[in-house]
Amino acid sequence: MRRHRKVKIVATLGPASSDFATIRALFEAGADVFRLNMSHGSHEEQRARYDIIRRVEAESGRPIAVLADLQGPKLRVGTFAEGPLDLQDGQSFRFDLDERPGDIHRVQLPHPEIFAALEAGAELLVNDGKIRLTVESCGADFADCVVTAGGPISNRKGVNVPDVVLPLAALSEKDRDDLEFACEMGVDWLALSFVQRPEDVIEARKLAKGRAAIISKIEKPAAVRAFSEILKVSDGIMVARGDLGVELPVHSVPPIQKRLTRACRAAAKPVIVATQMLESMIESPMPTRAEVSDVATAIYEGADAIMLSAESAAGAYPVEAVATMDNVARSVESDPTYREVIESSRAAKRQTVADAIVAAAREIAETTDISAICAFTESGTTASLVAREKPRVPIIAMSSETATLRRLCLTWGTHCVLTPSLERFKQAVVNAAKAARDFGFADETNQIVVMAGVPFNQSGTTNILRIAPCDERLIYRTDPE
Repeated sequence: MRRHRKVKIVATLGPASSDFATIRALFEAGADVFRLNMSHGSHEEQRARYDIIRRVEAESGRPIAVLADLQGPKLRVGTFAEGPLDLQDGQSFRFDLDERPGDIHRVQLPHPEIFAALEAGAELLVNDGKIRLTVESCGADFADCVVTAGGPISNRKGVNVPDVVLPLAALSEKDRDDLEFACEMGVDWLALSFVQRPEDVIEARKLAKGRAAIISKIEKPAAVRAFSEILKVSDGIMVARGDLGVELPVHSVPPIQKRLTRACRAAAKPVIVATQMLESMIESPMPTRAEVSDVATAIYEGADAIMLSAESAAGAYPVEAVATMDNVARSVESDPTYREVIESSRAAKRQTVADAIVAAAREIAETTDISAICAFTESGTTASLVAREKPRVPIIAMSSETATLRRLCLTWGTHCVLTPSLERFKQAVVNAAKAARDFGFADETNQIVVMAGVPFNQSGTTNILRIAPCDERLIYRTDPE
């Protein structure tokens, strides 16, 4: 029988992975979702990558998800008259709206919204937190600071403001253009940067108009504080550890990662753990042991997906990076301790008929000789609820909606299969048995659990569970119409 990897792999495409051969190789190495980073590359380049992904999908016969990651507003200093400078600990330094090139005493910060939100005592971080400054006094067009951690500063370096919620929309004009382009192109997921409050997500959802699901990137302290409200209005979450590690003490990020992952599981919404997972593989064919441990930790925590950024987009070993993640995942998932951790963190949540049915399906699968759970799903909710249970057997998500299956490619444990539109339950059972056999999860001697909603083709009607043989002759003999 086929051994089925549960955690999904997201691979970012870029200069190192834009041709058909490489994208196909990434898919064959284990990539389930391809990320298009809208911070880099033109619309034409992104469309070419998208078209190749759909070509690979058609040739493989398996749904593939495409995630467009929006850049979000970028806060940067202006330029310096004499090039790079070194700020020293304890010196005074001013940020202002003056367009003149900066010097060792001041530089433009062309974001009046920052000055409007600043207060004395707030911290400003420059160049990924390498330089830290504390605000001593500020007004509508300036902030006088003292340098608490000096370092090199140069043109257009990024600025982080961790202590305050900035009066900035999560979507810049570029993001709005990119969002419309991505939705028209047909992406399955939109990742929203610079989320600070649930209203940011609601705005993006209105613009998407149901054409793509929304992932909120948690990369700011404000988003961590408002996480419960943000999760409610999001379809999925990305734990963007890079910016979190800049704006928060680095030692606080692992507990946050664990807490957010568990909350997403309880809500039956997919969560991606991202940033610097195999960073050394940008230049090396082998990861460090610490990186392998980091990837393994995210899998043990129950993350739906783990993500590669520069490793697959611009690195020298993109395919090897995906293969490494695949190998680590298979090793972790075959460890008995993995099942102990996953099952001990299962939180009972029984509020609906569907909740009860998926819990029963998992119990049956784990106490009897069941080879797979087959969930017929219109919107994807049923399959997501099954994934929340983290069953030991494979989850076969079956739908006549291609868009639903593509989105489910991000969800833990789901193997997505396109099925014709069905009208009778017996047809569903026969299709489920055939899919289990065709994809190597069962043979004619095995049994599967089949879940569906009657009447068919209506979202939110999961109301029937059947233990069925994989031998179609037995199905026709024993199943009711």
